[in-house]
Amino acid sequence: MHIDYSAAHKALQHRLRAWVNGQVLPLADAWDSQEAIPQEVIRTLVKETYADQALDAFSLGILFEELGRGSVSLASLLVVHAMCLQGIGQWGTPEQQEHWLPSLRDGSRLGAFALTEPNRGSDARNAESRLVPDGDDYLLSGSKQWISHAQGADLFIVLAKLEDQPICCLLERDTPGLRIEPICGMLGFRAAMIGKLSFDRVRITQDALLGGQGMGFSHVAASCLDLGRYAVAWTCVGLAQACLEASLHYAQHRKQFDEPLRKHQLILEMLANMITQIKAARALCWRAAYLRDEQDPLSISETTTAKYFASGMVSKVASDALQIHGANGCGPDYPIQRFFRDARISQIIEGSDQMQQIMIAKNGFVEYRQAIKNYPFA
Repeated sequence: MHIDYSAAHKALQHRLRAWVNGQVLPLADAWDSQEAIPQEVIRTLVKETYADQALDAFSLGILFEELGRGSVSLASLLVVHAMCLQGIGQWGTPEQQEHWLPSLRDGSRLGAFALTEPNRGSDARNAESRLVPDGDDYLLSGSKQWISHAQGADLFIVLAKLEDQPICCLLERDTPGLRIEPICGMLGFRAAMIGKLSFDRVRITQDALLGGQGMGFSHVAASCLDLGRYAVAWTCVGLAQACLEASLHYAQHRKQFDEPLRKHQLILEMLANMITQIKAARALCWRAAYLRDEQDPLSISETTTAKYFASGMVSKVASDALQIHGANGCGPDYPIQRFFRDARISQIIEGSDQMQQIMIAKNGFVEYRQAIKNYPFA
């Protein structure tokens, strides 16, 4: 595998790192405390990301790694916006693309993706939200929960069932019958403005249906989730990098028993494991990026593997970072407690670790079916 990490990629990373250091890191703890990020910050980020030509997979990875290093909540808001762009860009009609994509790319409208339901969780194929024909239109009833940017998005892609077949539709924020309730006090991702959507016979017109009937999960949602997993995997690498940088700084300056922490062997062991695991996760993300740019079908399974490994990795790295900081890491003077809380959520969003394990194992049987068939002791 040849990793085309060009001078342009290095320049992008340098520019993003400087922006995160100056515009995100000084405010991330305040956003977390306020449980909100100013809409103008998100709109500016979207415009800077999508106003020009589309980013390749490596550039997108660099973007989410740097955002993850600064604020996982901010990264998650861009993730769901990117998923909305993905859904319309790949599955929308020419009319839908012409109407929505320009404003979603320049940040004048912000998008989100509404999949999870209170009673279904990861079982998205069996959504309880329903579209019922009503003349030439449809009436949408049901609810969605744990939706990132529910409190601020202008447009939602909603997965529902029509005649017991999954279908997606586009729903504007100000549509009558849509009620949005903020969800506050989350363990992590507190500034992601998460909420619940409730649909009380919301009228959906024919031109708001996205993709064909029966394609809601297998095509539209699946492509959006694949992008979401890819972005979250890189975000986890960025968050882990933030944990590492904070821990190296703390171990350099904090003294215990008249010596800096960096002189203590057990601290060095934790730091060595953190460095190794971050590099391993980044390598998996690089491989997923390469396959995505090559449009290789294996990119889907490799993205799943990268997300699974990276989310588990960042939880362990954040735990070790907290241990290195001791009681200081639990208080408000250091961002470690935010890192720790955000890291734990990463093992749940865009598919829990258990869902990723199931998909990875199933992909293993598909990819190596011939080898298993020829196993001499079968």
